[in-house]
Amino acid sequence: MSTVKDRPYWWEEAEPRPADEGTPPETADIVVVGGGYAGMGAAIPLSRAGRDVIVLERDRPGDGASSRNGGLTSGNIRHSFSKLVNKFGMEHAKAFYEEGMTAREDLFSFIESEKLDCDFQLTGRFTGAMRPEILESMKREADMMHRHLGIEVKIIERADQHDEIGSDLYHGGAVRSDMGGLHPGKLHRELRRVAEASGAKIFSGVGVTNIERVGGTFTVTTPKGKIKANHVIVCTNGYTDKGLPWLRRRLVPVISEMIATEPLSPNLMATLMPKKQMHGETRQLGHYYRPSPDGTRILLGGRRYDNDAAKARERLRGGLLEIFPDLSETELSHHWFGFVAFPMDELPKLTIHDGVVYATGFCGSGVVWARWMGQKAAMVVMGQEEGASAFDKVPFRAIPFYNGTPWFLPVMMNWYKLKDRMTGTLK
Repeated sequence: MSTVKDRPYWWEEAEPRPADEGTPPETADIVVVGGGYAGMGAAIPLSRAGRDVIVLERDRPGDGASSRNGGLTSGNIRHSFSKLVNKFGMEHAKAFYEEGMTAREDLFSFIESEKLDCDFQLTGRFTGAMRPEILESMKREADMMHRHLGIEVKIIERADQHDEIGSDLYHGGAVRSDMGGLHPGKLHRELRRVAEASGAKIFSGVGVTNIERVGGTFTVTTPKGKIKANHVIVCTNGYTDKGLPWLRRRLVPVISEMIATEPLSPNLMATLMPKKQMHGETRQLGHYYRPSPDGTRILLGGRRYDNDAAKARERLRGGLLEIFPDLSETELSHHWFGFVAFPMDELPKLTIHDGVVYATGFCGSGVVWARWMGQKAAMVVMGQEEGASAFDKVPFRAIPFYNGTPWFLPVMMNWYKLKDRMTGTLK
């Protein structure tokens, strides 16, 4: 049995590298806290506008979810369109979904215009229905999205399922052709390249321990000294620590982990993933999976609910085999994890509190949302109308009896598992 590497598969080609590890300047126009997709998304337009921008990253830029995620360019919102209509009304629900569509298209356009080398492919995404009645509800949702949003969702009956995936697990599903995949590590590397070329000063190994507003300016305290700034943008998401207590009380960090198989034969890959699509499923604790950009491996991820890494890896492997029994003899090459973050209402956030702009709460869909919200935050700082977002008026509430340590997470995970069992979608 080969040794499974406990580092992201993506790092084989694009491991994050340190930035300037020295002492940041004592003054700046704008301090961006967090060096992932959102931080780079904020730094690029600000620097290109001639603003003096410092990006502070506690670890290596891109060391968090930006280089650990699945690379699915979905721009998903956790809630279905119909659920958002019921909760917020048609006007707001349409605004939420339409912004997701615009954010996704903006990422695709940015990749093309900036010639970002990130293995982007507009492959489409297949979501498998775990039960026949779920497929029927997917049909109703697809019709509603087409009528009100113009989104084309192709329903796949079970009899035609093997055209999309070499698995008998699902009872049909739905395909979105406007979604695709990329190499997340390469995407961050390219965003950082553009940010640095634009003039942003990026520092690694510099966490933030306090942000204080003094009159019309801010004092950002770090272990390497204090920085006076005119504006502060915070983009830490699932890696928010005690130095940002206001945000920490509003975000739940959740472990999302992935496995990668050893290389598979071209014939087997063509059987299992004939269209080289991105994939998901309708379980509460479902899996997301995809081919590697070179089409030689399958990468699969899901939420972790076991502290033991070996057990967690076997759970993911069990999910892989449930979907693709033909892989029973296939070894794994990599197993890794990262943190995503969820606000209480599971909606992305663009919020201003005490003068600080927060771009956060991407709910596991940060490949599209993080850069978009970081860019929006930059526009807010520059006073541009384009900084307006459908999400900027939604309250960003603190979670009751919560200080940043998610003591309730095991209870939530067990509830989701119970729901999956009750609906017959979890063995």
